[in-house]
Amino acid sequence: MAHLNRRRSENTPGDFYVDNTCIDCDTCRWMAPEVFHRAAEQSAVYHQPETPAQRLAAIQALLACPTASIGTQEKPQDIKTAQDSFPILVAENVFDCGYHAESSYGAASYVILRPEGNILVDSPRFAPPLVKRLEALGGVKYMYLTHRDDVADHEKFREHFQCDRILHRDDITADTSTVEIQLEGSDPIPFAPDLLIIPVPGHTKGHTVLLYNHKFLFTGDHLAWSAHRNQLIAFREHCWYSWSELIKSMHLMAQYSFEWVLPGHGRRYHADLNTMRAEIQRCLTWMEAVK
Repeated sequence: MAHLNRRRSENTPGDFYVDNTCIDCDTCRWMAPEVFHRAAEQSAVYHQPETPAQRLAAIQALLACPTASIGTQEKPQDIKTAQDSFPILVAENVFDCGYHAESSYGAASYVILRPEGNILVDSPRFAPPLVKRLEALGGVKYMYLTHRDDVADHEKFREHFQCDRILHRDDITADTSTVEIQLEGSDPIPFAPDLLIIPVPGHTKGHTVLLYNHKFLFTGDHLAWSAHRNQLIAFREHCWYSWSELIKSMHLMAQYSFEWVLPGHGRRYHADLNTMRAEIQRCLTWMEAVK
């Protein structure tokens, strides 16, 4: 939990604050942008919540923070309401799980609710309130892992829900050696009529993305919206395998149609098909210029 004696001086006076254990993962800033911002390379409160919606978003960010760096001077009486709000609707039957894990450096995870069985995309923290909500929503049939970095509490979710985990063999490590479904090769994998797994080596050798219903693209650390650059980007400074391969993978992605980019790190992006295609091309132009 956050400690008041470690409260950052950059916080505006009031109930909510961020302490100096913040790892600058950006979670609170995109979850509650009317409350949190970046100051001196960490997050801070710049505007205390005034409306019920702002307060709910601030408490959701507090719960999602991977390092428990957000606190309140007074014990929040509405914490249960915020707990029950997870997972948070993104669109249609796609939800944000919250409860980010420090071991995944605060990466976001998602759940797709499907009659054929729910799919957890990357691993959130194994937090009891979230687990109970997932149970109420029908459990988890599959845990799809985009790459080796954002696996967090995958073993705990496997043990609890008996879900089959999915990860490309090129990203298997000692920690994920028991994953039930180990993908191979570089060809797209039709996992179900509404699910296509696409290998996109670059950030890591075995990175894949998941295209759901020709609309939602779960991108892990392959592609995200940059608020700083105001465009879609790949992570040049955090490319652990090959930037040139990542560019090739992005050219492959340009062949597909989708309306949502839902990353692990970075910001989400939603646009119509034509705008999305144009943004992917703008991303490629930028990538090829910085290689």
